[in-house]
Amino acid sequence: MADTKNTPSRSEPSPAAELSAAEFPAPEFSAAELKDFWLLSKPGVTALVVFTAACGLFLAPAPPHFVLIFASLLAITLGSAGAAALNMWLEAESDAKMLRTQARPLPADRLSKDTAFGFGALLSVLAFILLSFAAGWQAALLLAFSSFFYVLFYTGWLKRRTDQNIVIGGAAGAFPPVIGWLAGGGAFFHPLPWILFLLIFLWTPPHFWALALPRREEYLRAGLPMLPATRGKATTRLHILIYALLLLPSSLLPALYLEDTARWAYLAFASVVSGYFLALAVLLARSEDDSSIQDLRAQRLFRASIGYLFYLLTALVVAHLLL
Repeated sequence: MADTKNTPSRSEPSPAAELSAAEFPAPEFSAAELKDFWLLSKPGVTALVVFTAACGLFLAPAPPHFVLIFASLLAITLGSAGAAALNMWLEAESDAKMLRTQARPLPADRLSKDTAFGFGALLSVLAFILLSFAAGWQAALLLAFSSFFYVLFYTGWLKRRTDQNIVIGGAAGAFPPVIGWLAGGGAFFHPLPWILFLLIFLWTPPHFWALALPRREEYLRAGLPMLPATRGKATTRLHILIYALLLLPSSLLPALYLEDTARWAYLAFASVVSGYFLALAVLLARSEDDSSIQDLRAQRLFRASIGYLFYLLTALVVAHLLL
């Protein structure tokens, strides 16, 4: 009969298991820390990225099964959140010098830079792997390239060297509809997703400069060469007006890929929305440099710029799917 006196009970953990549990404890996060991770992802920016990607996906000729659509949009969400966290990792010092950003998790010392880097890198890798399986290598590589462009080229180098940073760097935020188009089975060189790229590329400078205009002194203090800090408010207002003028005809170009009723409905709607945006830019351009009215008009244009992109792309998708 076998001797069972020295046989360890199956209900008792082995020394190796106890050692493993001690060396690798399960991470625990408080509600406040989870909120800070949420803030690291820049949820407002990420929502806009996912929305524009979804528009590109639903405009594609053959959107895939619902499961693949969900997986693709989840991957794009993770990719945008990861890039945002890496952006905050690089900008922790300059964020601490600006009133608008000094309460973020890193400048406020609620999370460490190492934590932000690990979080951002992990999400970026997961996004690439998931999108590779859900949508193919073209979409995954473009997502990786846009993250690289935003984090290293724009944040790490361009933003501190030229007041045209947001013009060139804005390309990173213009890629999502192209990524969505590819995820929906569209061809890489089809003109429609690149028209959407052009729209967002032209929209980004007036959107961001309207935000930066009342904060000129903050950018000076942070040492960031944003246009209001380097060339003054009058020049910035003129540049905003120029881009608003360019947006008007560009916003009509998607109608070339709609048919009959959908084309005319979209043209009418886009003309009204873009005309209103241009009118706000004209009002801002006519403001005085140091007036409180200028700041109010800049803030109004900034808010309208968010609605502009949402309404324009929603109208395009509705015209494509329903009309």
